Amino acid sequence: MSQTLQDTETASPFEPDEVEQITRAAWHYYNDGLTQNEVADMLGVSRIKVSRLLEKGRQSGLIELRINAPHAGCLTLQKQLISAFGLVDARVVPSASELPVVPRIGRAAASFLMQKLEPNDLLAIGWGETVATALRYASPTFPQNNVSLVSLTGGVSAYVSTTGLYGPQSNAHLIPTPLRVSSQELAEMLRLEPYVRYVLDMAATARMALIGVGVVSSAATLVRYGYCTSTEIELFARRGAVGDILGYFYDAQGEILDLDIHRHVVAIRVEDLRHIPNRAAAAAGLQKVDAILGLLRGRLANILITDQATAEELLRRGK
Repeated sequence: MSQTLQDTETASPFEPDEVEQITRAAWHYYNDGLTQNEVADMLGVSRIKVSRLLEKGRQSGLIELRINAPHAGCLTLQKQLISAFGLVDARVVPSASELPVVPRIGRAAASFLMQKLEPNDLLAIGWGETVATALRYASPTFPQNNVSLVSLTGGVSAYVSTTGLYGPQSNAHLIPTPLRVSSQELAEMLRLEPYVRYVLDMAATARMALIGVGVVSSAATLVRYGYCTSTEIELFARRGAVGDILGYFYDAQGEILDLDIHRHVVAIRVEDLRHIPNRAAAAAGLQKVDAILGLLRGRLANILITDQATAEELLRRGK
């Protein structure tokens, strides 16, 4: 971080002696790294006086603070995303093309959760590799804060079990089914099973949810895990799908499409998902921009965790 002292010889609101005091106080405090007590001793004034000089200098513009770090631009992007898409919050990490995206966004999502989750909170979790990565990073803090997990879909127990959060003594409430089953009739039967119904009802009461964002391509996680075929994905794309959350595919405006697959999914209903006040989507990559845009336009999530390049493209195309 660097500091700039503006030239105040023209139209200065201060007396020359006060300008000199502010300048000396700022130089010693910011550039020399002295404490306010040490600066006070050097100037022969009280520490309170030094604090007031620094505050007066900042408020008047005599002192300007500039953060020379990659996160500085990201903080600006966060504010722009919140404003452009009506978000509750956003997190943007600096792009690093040489590093894999999922671990970096997963770590950022974990950091967000650790900052925002309160003791005894209930965290609803969706499907996806980024969600799984975030849980692995954040899981050590959950037991000490008595944070419980509840799944928004079936199919998540496989990766939650790798975090150490799922077991006889855990506070993880997971739907014990696949994400997608073979028929509409079986899905309806499973949703009526008492424990599955209990978990789905509990998920709607969570204060915070973390979800991944799927792309409509043969490389999608749903395809790799065998929940969709490449042929189905191509059909969904032709019907206007740009992305999915929790196995529900939506169009460019975030409207859920009328697809047969949705009747085979064991997951919370989208209208119930909207009852969760803080819905954080963790996703990045230029190949996901269409999916993220649709998600935000449809208010399917109101918090976004992404990287700098993705944020810039979202803002450019979201105008």
